[in-house]
Amino acid sequence: MKAIMVMFDSLNRHMLEPYGCDWVKTPNFARLARHTALFDTSYVGSMPCMPARRELHTGRYNFLHRSWSPLEPFDDSMPQTLKQNGVHTHLVTDHQHYWEDGGATYHGRYTTFDLQRGQEGDPWHAHLPDDIDVPRTVNGRSGTWFRQDCVNRHYMPNEEDMPQARTFSGGMEFLRRNHAEDNWFLQIETFDPHEPYYSPQHYKDLYPHEWEGDTFDWPTYGKVTEDAAAVQHMRYMNAALVSMCDTWLGKVLDLMDELDLWKDTLLIVNTDHGFLLGEHDFWAKCCMPFYEEIAHTPLFIWDPRTCVAGARRKSLVQTIDLPATILDYFGLDLPPDMQGKPLRQTIVDDSPVREAAIFGIHGGHVNVTDGHYVYMRAPTSSDNQPLYNYTLMPTHMRGLFSTGELAGATLSEPFSFTKGVPTLKVPSQRGQADMQTLLFDVQVDPQQLSPLDDVEVEARMVRLMKDVMAATDAPSEQYSRLGLE
Repeated sequence: MKAIMVMFDSLNRHMLEPYGCDWVKTPNFARLARHTALFDTSYVGSMPCMPARRELHTGRYNFLHRSWSPLEPFDDSMPQTLKQNGVHTHLVTDHQHYWEDGGATYHGRYTTFDLQRGQEGDPWHAHLPDDIDVPRTVNGRSGTWFRQDCVNRHYMPNEEDMPQARTFSGGMEFLRRNHAEDNWFLQIETFDPHEPYYSPQHYKDLYPHEWEGDTFDWPTYGKVTEDAAAVQHMRYMNAALVSMCDTWLGKVLDLMDELDLWKDTLLIVNTDHGFLLGEHDFWAKCCMPFYEEIAHTPLFIWDPRTCVAGARRKSLVQTIDLPATILDYFGLDLPPDMQGKPLRQTIVDDSPVREAAIFGIHGGHVNVTDGHYVYMRAPTSSDNQPLYNYTLMPTHMRGLFSTGELAGATLSEPFSFTKGVPTLKVPSQRGQADMQTLLFDVQVDPQQLSPLDDVEVEARMVRLMKDVMAATDAPSEQYSRLGLE
């Protein structure tokens, strides 16, 4: 058995031809759709980057218990389970969060790994002379992180030098060397099209437009303050990077053709979440409600056991289903704590695997969808309390928990999934903008422009939310924070 996952970061489904986009040039995603089952109702679970990857390993939600975090000692890792059962797992990635404090336990779960440097201010080259061009920007970006990104760009003058290209090249090198062998899983994971939107000029030339302002290819996280021309320019910069992703995806598809891998190799193409490019007057993610542009994701799967190609599937699926699908493909039992479901039968005949799915970020809305409605439940208290992190790995994205945070920690009783192990219970403070409860009919109103006021539908969605929260052993204070007692 062989399997490939091609994972992008912040890839918007509404920027892809198979999902109805008529202006972003993605012919290889269209080609991919002809080879695979395309999922129309795929949603995120835990947000953003590393919480999504924790789900990719464990197949269970974590955002109700924990913010951005490493894998925990009690977590069951899909790549490690494969490795322990004789499947060689290989990760090639340029996703720099893997070598920060908050992601440092992930890549070691693979048999081998290949880390490509240089994305988004990754502290890579130590270039001390003051001879690097640090341009003026529309949003006034400055500081060490921004300068480091300018340094990194200086060391990647050609497309083949860029992290995405090196990542895909590393993955294709693995395929050429090992395609005739059996029992391997390859994860090709690129940070693109995550911001900043740095791509070669020939991709930008696909989207000609007038722009004479300062450099603007790295949106902030928050409300849009720029004018309509700047918003459109940013969308073109994103589109250029999406087209670069499409090109490199095409090289993998070419190699699958050349090496005749379709006959015996599972292929999953996915992303962790989407990204707002001015929709709802917001840039980015995390600090606002998780609208469809963020939460509703593209997903393509080719399963050589079923040979289903060129088909669309409507069933509600999530990130947590991907590790379950991979373990099932290799004939392995799912860990008892895994909440995700294998998608083999869904690929065959659109069999549903769940009635409802929850998603969100620690301390933000708790969202639930049944594929027809999306319900965003906001905290009932102005201070968004009570809220705690439950962890044995007290790190944030780029640093450890402070002694001030840990001074308030207590020891919590074990959860159902911590294998009898108690955890630290650490007080947490965070929230999102516009924290109000919202209900949308996303079939009638996919842009979520008109919130509903429907007591019966809201009551049903609350019931679904509480059912899924109970199944994931949500902390008791999450119910009180949301007024769900």
